[in-house]
Parts: sequence; structure tokens; C-alpha cells
Amino acid sequence: QVQLVESGGGLVQPGGSLRLSCAASGSGLDYLAIGWFRQAPGKEREGVSSISTTDGSTYYADSVKGRFTISRDNAKNTVYLQMNSLKPEDTAVYYCAARHGTIPYREGKEYDYWGQGTQVTVSS
Repeated sequence: QVQLVESGGGLVQPGGSLRLSCAASGSGLDYLAIGWFRQAPGKEREGVSSISTTDGSTYYADSVKGRFTISRDNAKNTVYLQMNSLKPEDTAVYYCAARHGTIPYREGKEYDYWGQGTQVTVSS
């Protein structure tokens, strides 16, 4: 069982930056893939970025590539999503998710554990 808690969301102006955190607790934390997903009103849930705790492999959606960076501090059991050059279209509820395994899948259906979400709003 894995529990996930997101934090770091808030209101930021276009072009600004925000760092989200996903803190994991429970069992099997040394063998996880962690993904960040977002869902805006009227849109499907979108895979943003994901990372493997075992080999460091990462995935980025084209919409965030070059602006967002995912990283993991295994000692703290925490994954971060650094978001730079934020745009209004980045506005969404952001969720982190976990699965036992090595592959950082892009699809939300591959993940078993989910956090409660944190709101990110990008607006002037």
C-alpha cells in the first residue's frame, strides 16, 4: 500500500514558476514509478510527466517538454515537478500517482495509487 500527498499548488501569473511535491509513504517505495497527471474542467486527464525510481527513466508530454522537470529524492520518498514558464492552459488539478514497477507509463490506467490532487491556476 502506498499513500501519496501532493502539495505546492497555487495561483501564479503567466510566465511564473511553481514546484509541486509528491510525498510517498507505505511499502515498496524503493521500486516505484511515479507519474504526474492533470485534469482541467471539460478535459480528459492528461499524463504530464513520470519517472522511474529504479533507473531514472522519464517521460514528458509534448505540451510541457522544456518547461517542466520531474525529479525524485529517494531518501525523502518525494517526487517533484518543477514547472517554469507557466501558461494559462496549464491550469488544472494536478495529481501524482504511483505503481509498483520500473516503467514510467504515460497512461493513468497503469497506476494504482493516487493522491488527492492540488490546484494549479495560471492567470493574470
